Amino acid sequence: MKTGDALIYVVDDDVSVREMNDVLSPDSPAAARPLAAPVSGIVGASAPLRAVLQQVEAVAKTEATVLIQGETGTGKERIARRVHELSDRAQGPFVTLNCAAIPATLLESELMGHERGAFTGATGQRIGRFELAEHGTLFLDEIGELPLELQPKLLRLLQEREFERLGGNRTVRADVRVVAATNRDLKAMAAQRTFREDLYYRLSVFPIAVPPLRERRQDIPLLARYFLEQLGCRMRKGVGPLSARSLGRLLDHHWPGNIRELQNVLERAVILADGDSIDVPQLATDAPASPTPRTQALNEVSKAHILSILKETNWVIAGPRGAAAKLDMKRTTLNFRMKKLGIARQAPDFEQ
Repeated sequence: MKTGDALIYVVDDDVSVREMNDVLSPDSPAAARPLAAPVSGIVGASAPLRAVLQQVEAVAKTEATVLIQGETGTGKERIARRVHELSDRAQGPFVTLNCAAIPATLLESELMGHERGAFTGATGQRIGRFELAEHGTLFLDEIGELPLELQPKLLRLLQEREFERLGGNRTVRADVRVVAATNRDLKAMAAQRTFREDLYYRLSVFPIAVPPLRERRQDIPLLARYFLEQLGCRMRKGVGPLSARSLGRLLDHHWPGNIRELQNVLERAVILADGDSIDVPQLATDAPASPTPRTQALNEVSKAHILSILKETNWVIAGPRGAAAKLDMKRTTLNFRMKKLGIARQAPDFEQ
């Protein structure tokens, strides 16, 4: 995804929200192009997100077990899918097992499978998720909910890549990479003996912490535009731009539910929309005020965008192919904004 497809310049405090809203307006040059298709559904260009994606690229080509940690709604499964897609197993299956969604009595069968007659109702052999993920990736979501009695068997799976189906006595081997995710503190659980310490260390060979949305506010306008485009297509409804007031509310909110909460808020707004713009009501929360001021987030977006354009033009500002023309602003305006954002000259052929 090119930075220019997603971000626009914003600097002055009194117009920053209005200018940021240009990226969401169908009449603006930036919105004339549809957003580039997100990779694995991951949308954003903030520094915290880029740091996570760099970790993903580093570990993907290895066989290391990955533990993805983060609050509910931060997109942990999308990160897991990206690990799979960048790995040498990308052509193999990506199999998901949510450890919190399946009763403990059935979880072992779901993970390892069972033989006919293993228990009442087992009328035939069942292949488990681990075996189904052969030559691919098994994603264990909500791993912190795995019952203690099943954890030794998972530890053996991770160490030996072998198991016996429930009710069977034949050892089955499978070539599977495991990626796990949790919104709980497994290290603290291990200290409290509610999660096996040896399993925790085996899972966390390569931990990845996904930042909450409040720590990557620069991505909110881009996420909002992406969700509005998706919702408009899904509901077959013309979707106008967010009002400046609505965008300000999105940027100010603490987002305890993270990206999933943002998507739900926008979906409700689209359903209720009956005018030319989308209005988001005041968002109530018991969470403390965000430590990241709105203006700071907007200025970081602005700086990233201007830098990307300057690099494209080899730091040439003036002229029909210069950065000022690409940003659709006067040369003096661009110079002023660069100074305010602390963007210094980077090359000897930098033109004034």
